Amino acid sequence: MDIRRAYALQLDERDPLRSYRGEFYLREGIYYMDGNSLGLLSKRAEAALLSLLDSWKQYGIDGWTSGAHPWFYLSEKLGRMCAPLIGAKSDEVILTGSTTSNLHQLLATFYKPTSTRSKILADELNFPTDLYAIHSQIELHGLNPSEHVKLVKSTDGQTLSEENIIAAMTGDVAVAIVPSVLYRSGQVLDMKKIAQVAKERGIILGLDLCHSIGSMPHALHDWEVDFAFWCTYKHLNGGPGSVAGIFVHEQHFGRTPGLAGWFGSDKTKQFDLEEQMTPAQTAGAYQVGTPHVLSLAPIYGSLEMFAEVGIEAIRKKSLQLTAYFMQLIKAELNEFAFLFGNPQDDSRGGHIFLVHNEAARICKALKEAGVIPDFRAPNGIRLAPVALYNSYTDVWETIQILKHIMAEETYKNFENKRGVIA
Repeated sequence: MDIRRAYALQLDERDPLRSYRGEFYLREGIYYMDGNSLGLLSKRAEAALLSLLDSWKQYGIDGWTSGAHPWFYLSEKLGRMCAPLIGAKSDEVILTGSTTSNLHQLLATFYKPTSTRSKILADELNFPTDLYAIHSQIELHGLNPSEHVKLVKSTDGQTLSEENIIAAMTGDVAVAIVPSVLYRSGQVLDMKKIAQVAKERGIILGLDLCHSIGSMPHALHDWEVDFAFWCTYKHLNGGPGSVAGIFVHEQHFGRTPGLAGWFGSDKTKQFDLEEQMTPAQTAGAYQVGTPHVLSLAPIYGSLEMFAEVGIEAIRKKSLQLTAYFMQLIKAELNEFAFLFGNPQDDSRGGHIFLVHNEAARICKALKEAGVIPDFRAPNGIRLAPVALYNSYTDVWETIQILKHIMAEETYKNFENKRGVIA
């Protein structure tokens, strides 16, 4: 293993995506390794936002149908741009709402408990907001979550066994909500296999793509996944609170949305303002209220780059960056008791997960030294080098800073507990 900085520079010279680094606002001397929490601002995202602001300034109310990006069709347009990233047909995707509100919409639509099928399958390692929504929807049916949530347990606290997930997909399960990539450890689950079993067993499958979209390919349509949901502010670089996404397989088109609202109407009839709604015969039916135009705008600029680069190229570099990260950790930090919580083969997403008893204070020390990591209680450090804007030299510099922090024990200057936001 070549641990010299010169080798990192050579890797950067050979990187076919290196020109895209210049598309983003990077701070000098700061090594940003938190793109799986919030992606950085790109110049194209900024330009798209300014363009939509200008359309408001120029057109006023006529911005709904005028200008380069008419607001009335913006969610559908972005859905079409997003579809290749998840292997979907263009009308199977819509950008709307937030991750949690979209999960509420999808469960309100697809969770129809019966006397024999009343349980929702989930797992104990998924991001808790999914469980909050699941519990809420079960209670709205007058049922007890303690009896109607089937929770797959982890054997090691970091990863899930796909065999255990499949074993739990029994005849009493109505809906299964499964993460594509675990948000802590970065484990990638075999979505195709799980979807196949769900189909065979008559279970509606919903995938949480928050930590996979924008970092790896999917084939949701071909896998016959029933629905999926995701945020756009992580690997898609849509900005804080940017509008989220929904996928609904075309086999479910025509199903009445559980939470109806006027923007889910057939576009040709929406402004008829009839008492009875005529839902769109696409994923657009799952919109509820008026789209958040200014929060959609940056996603347009970001998705332009994904269309140019292709998700396969992004996945290739992502795996190479995280592999390089792990190689340097093994070579340079072997004496400091770091453990890998992420899979070390290619069944990992876009980040690595280091486990250390002093994780919280190490993260604080890293920030003070110019590295932006992500702490996950009680003892995890997530590091996400992003293919579009991080370099191999960024990774090398991060490891040198971390090595100095550990060798000099500067992390002991901080409390070993998280901040308000972690």
